[in-house]
Amino acid sequence: MTKPELPAPLQNIRVVLSRPSHPGNIGSAARAMKTMGLTQLVLVAPRTFPSPEAVTLASGAADVLENAVVCDTLEQALAGVTLSAALTSRRREIATPLHTPREAAGALLAAAGQGESVALVFGNETFGLSIEEVALCNLLVTIPGNPDYFSLNLAQAVQVLSYEIFSQTEAGLAHLRPTVDLATHEQVSGFYLHLEQTLDNVGAFARRPSDRLMRRLKALFNRSQLQREEVDILRGMLNYVQRALPTPPRE
Repeated sequence: MTKPELPAPLQNIRVVLSRPSHPGNIGSAARAMKTMGLTQLVLVAPRTFPSPEAVTLASGAADVLENAVVCDTLEQALAGVTLSAALTSRRREIATPLHTPREAAGALLAAAGQGESVALVFGNETFGLSIEEVALCNLLVTIPGNPDYFSLNLAQAVQVLSYEIFSQTEAGLAHLRPTVDLATHEQVSGFYLHLEQTLDNVGAFARRPSDRLMRRLKALFNRSQLQREEVDILRGMLNYVQRALPTPPRE
């Protein structure tokens, strides 16, 4: 099956990393983004960029790094954006309601689907976003976790929110599922006849009615919707059984 096109709204979503200190995290974030169909990366005052380490950890998403936009301030990074989500795990003095990624994903995707520019804003690995940076955004998102130990890597946080957004698109799994070649009625009937003959040869019907046992076996195999290859395998096994049976003496 032909691979489907990525959902168009994803093209309107940018990931903003504010003041990232480790180039490896930038590369890993790019990989996380591309995996979920996001390609717009904006960096605010990165400590080290570009970097060979970022390219290495991008692992196939080097194009995201090559097209990344570098800005001096978060205000510049949010130019043209109408809906921005600030990712934070700390309590703030700001009274903006907190949303989980799953709760926020619908609104973010809907805005992107209407052609609006959407931003997912992540802070520094150690200090996160400042109060001033959070105040520039109009949606506050936090990833819930273990209250006794919550330590998500920057790229992991990017992956979580990116996935929640992608999961609410119409993208399905049909292109990943193998083509199923189901067995025909004639092929399945031939298998049932072969099975009944083999069971009779090994004495399976000596103490129980053949019709009752075959009905149960047919119901079992019918539930599985046998494929052509599976019928071939099963009949091959029956052939081995029959060849292993002792040859009846000639009269």
